[in-house]
Amino acid sequence: MSAPAGLVTRVAAQGRWETASMLRNGEQLLLAVVLPLLALIGLTLVDLLDGYGVRRVDLATPGVLALCVVSAAFTGQGIATGFDRRYGVLRYLSTTPLGRGGLVAGKALAVLAVLVLQAVVIGVVALLLGWRPALPGLPVAVVLLVLGAACFTSLGLLVAGTVRPEATLAITNLLWVLLAGAGGLLLPADRLPDWLDPVVGALPSAALGNALRTALTAGTLDVGPLFILLVWTVVAALAAARWFRWD
Repeated sequence: MSAPAGLVTRVAAQGRWETASMLRNGEQLLLAVVLPLLALIGLTLVDLLDGYGVRRVDLATPGVLALCVVSAAFTGQGIATGFDRRYGVLRYLSTTPLGRGGLVAGKALAVLAVLVLQAVVIGVVALLLGWRPALPGLPVAVVLLVLGAACFTSLGLLVAGTVRPEATLAITNLLWVLLAGAGGLLLPADRLPDWLDPVVGALPSAALGNALRTALTAGTLDVGPLFILLVWTVVAALAAARWFRWD
């Protein structure tokens, strides 16, 4: 009898399955790739980002990359996890040798794999549109994307593990729209009414969007948004670990 697969092998297999499941789903693919691409092209063509002293495509691309994080980690993973929980898939997998920790690690791998695909697609199209990122900011942007993925995956699991799947579907899709339009992802917060600035600036979406814009246009790290994103990541992870229900 052959020896059972090791933990790394099990997690990798689960990650591959989760990734394939996300990419086969038409709604997930729409949120993950098609809508961000449309946002990138639209923001490059219209004048919403004029007045910052930076070309439209250079300011639009970081925001669209931030949107990709929310699409894959929060909305996509939240919906998938919610329905897995409803149909007993989570409860079953958590009792297998994969375990709960392995299941969460597999989901995290899937989010990162989809995020890499999104970044490649968005990056190539942005380059064709004339995007010229600040090269010193690229390593910072990678760190921010991974941290953002951790933050929004935790938030997605928190929603999926505490409410009904239908409510998860509604909440994650609604928040995707709100964060994209008024949450500091695609548009800097200063384009919103003054009274909204403090509220939006404290959101993880604005922190991620602002930090990526600074990294990829100026080539530097904006410590303020990074700190906000770190706080949200820790709080969301602790909340998900505390209140997530497996069945």
